[in-house]
Formats: sequence, structure tokens, C-alpha cells
Amino acid sequence: MTSAHPHHGAHHSAAHVADSAVQAEILDLDAEILADHTVAVISWLPIAAAPREILDLGCGTGAGTFALLARFPTSRVTAVDSSVEHLHRLHRKACADGEQERVRTIRADLDATEWPDLGTPDLVWASASMHHMAHPDRVLRKVRDVLAPGGLFAVVELAGMPRFLPETAPDDRPGLENRCHAAADDLHARHMPHRGADWGPMLTAAGFTVEGVRTLAVDIDGASNAAIGRYALGTLRRLRHAVADAVSSEDLAALDRLLDTDSSHSLPHRTDLALRTERTVWAARRN
Repeated sequence: MTSAHPHHGAHHSAAHVADSAVQAEILDLDAEILADHTVAVISWLPIAAAPREILDLGCGTGAGTFALLARFPTSRVTAVDSSVEHLHRLHRKACADGEQERVRTIRADLDATEWPDLGTPDLVWASASMHHMAHPDRVLRKVRDVLAPGGLFAVVELAGMPRFLPETAPDDRPGLENRCHAAADDLHARHMPHRGADWGPMLTAAGFTVEGVRTLAVDIDGASNAAIGRYALGTLRRLRHAVADAVSSEDLAALDRLLDTDSSHSLPHRTDLALRTERTVWAARRN
């Protein structure tokens, strides 16, 4: 197959690397912009003593890993992700921060039947990763199996994709962002049916006791944070790719105008951007 299409594999690989780089940039911006909210979530967790070992499942480029290292200066973190590129990026950050001795990276497919040895963590952190699992019930049971007795599992999920534009924007296609997200939600419902789920009943069924649930509203004015324009641009570029065949040509053209960085009407030049979303955390104890 490869020899019959010698350029297809190289093209696919290059596209994958490019997409991974874009995703990594968005994850880094997410970490930067939502840093205070991440600290608030970690501070809220019912933890009596600093955990010795922490497991960050679906760690991405390390938003949770580094927030947990800062909050618990005597802890070690095992960071797990399926993306080699993300793990390399995380490792480079750890080295730059002088934290490489406290961080272990492991590449693993968490939907696989067998997991690598992840130790016996006292705290498992899964932020914006559980909804990606094809078999979340199985993953939850595996988390319970690896957790130390009495250990805590923190599941953090965003309520859908973040919004950036006012509902009346843009002037020529008001409500554009909501329509694009509605189209994306229809697509995601087929591929990621657990996005936006209530994880409480699933955690209970897997043998956890849910000790608390908290939802934090996120509303950050773009005028006070220049990174929000870049975050909006990266997020809506990925949204455009997802909904290209699912929205009207008029909406697609309006979206392209917002994404055209050579235009004075593009997202980074707008003064009305804000990051709006909600973050919910479930704190579950291993029985």
C-alpha cells in the first residue's frame, strides 16, 4: 500500500505533525489563560496531605502537570498521553523549569485493554481528557485499580467549546459562532458521545465515592489578556476545519473573514472578544 502511494504517507505524516503543533499551541494558551482557574480547582480538592505520587491522565502539554507540581512541591507526577509530540513538549518545559526529576512521561493509549505500569498514585488528575475515551467505564475502573486506597480522582471537564464573540457578532452574520458550534456539537455527538456528560453516576458505578462537585464560570475579557485573541484564532481555525461541510457558504465565508489575519476585521484585531466557558470538577474517592 505504501509503495503504491509513496507521497501519501509523507503528506499524512506532515499534516499530522502540523495539526499536532496547532493543538499544542492551543493547549499552551489554554494553560496560560486559565491558570488561575486551574489553581482554584486544585485548591478546592479535598486533599488532607500532599500526595506522594500524582498521575496526570491525558496530560497534553502539561497544564495540569505543572500546576500540580507548583501546588505540591514534594510530589512527583507521571504524565500520560497518546501524543509523542505533546509529551516531548512537556518534557522540554520540565527541563527548562528544572523539574525533570519530578516528572515522568509515558506514552499510552488509555483505551487499550492493558495499561503500562503507572505506579500507585495518591491523586489522579484527568482534565478535558475523559470525554475522549471510547470506553470511559473501563477507564474509570482502571483508574480505581491503580489508585492507592483512599486516593482521590479529579475529573475536570469544560462545558463544551469556549465562546469568544458576542452573540450579535459579526455584524454581517450575527450568531455565527453559535451556529458553528451547534454544527460541531452534532458531529461530536457521534464521535465523542461523553462530552458534556455528568461523570458522577459513572464514577459511582466504577466504585468511587463522589465527595464533591464544583462548577466554575470562566469569563475573561479579551481586552485584559492579549493571549485570548490568539486562543480564539487557533480554536476557531480548528472549528472551521470541523464544520466546513456542515454550515452555509455564507457562514463559512464570514468565518474565513474572521480568520484572515491580514484583515483589520480578523479576530486578533477585535476589541470585543472574551473567553466564556464553564469548568466542572468531580472529586471522587476510591472506596
